[in-house]
Amino acid sequence: MKLRITAGKLVLEVELRDTPTSKALAAALPFEATAQTWGEELYFSTPVSAKLEADAKQVVDPGTVCFWTEGDALALPYGRTPISTDERPKLAARCNVLGTLRGDPRTLAGIKSGSPIRVENADATKAR
Repeated sequence: MKLRITAGKLVLEVELRDTPTSKALAAALPFEATAQTWGEELYFSTPVSAKLEADAKQVVDPGTVCFWTEGDALALPYGRTPISTDERPKLAARCNVLGTLRGDPRTLAGIKSGSPIRVENADATKAR
């Protein structure tokens, strides 16, 4: 399944893995949120609550789409966070890995804290 994340004129596509959290997120679509930033990470709240999955990670590659279970939020890291120990993003806690952002993850830097975000099923929006 693919998600479309829209923030102003910026439209991003996400390829989701088949995980319990991804399924819960897909069932909650569409939804809107407000962007927040933490270093080079964009995150925003979702209407989903999920438990930590067995393959949850704290250090990920830029462009990894993560679900922060402690904040019920999607976390989209594109570079270093305040707690990174090398060039890779280090999340605030272990997060469920949901998928990958298509394209250059650095485009996330164009989304400012406070920006409105819309998340929807990309496959459904193509069918319109």
